[in-house]
Amino acid sequence: MTKIPTIRIRTRRKYYRLIFTFLMALLMSAIISTALLLINVGFVDHFFVTLFHAWKYAFLVAWPSAYICAYMIQEHVLSRIEFY
Repeated sequence: MTKIPTIRIRTRRKYYRLIFTFLMALLMSAIISTALLLINVGFVDHFFVTLFHAWKYAFLVAWPSAYICAYMIQEHVLSRIEFY
């Protein structure tokens, strides 16, 4: 059995929030777009074409809003909570 090499990317710590929100918005917009499309129209012809069309617009809204919300929550809400 061959071992698959692990891909590692090195980047600065200051890009953590940007990368994290990008990946979260990417996955969340895909999941929500798929679920809403299935609920509203079902699995129809050209489902994946319609899904990718809806997903690109959902992602354009999801990434900036996730970035802003993550910043606001971390800086203004979580900073006031004392964790132990």
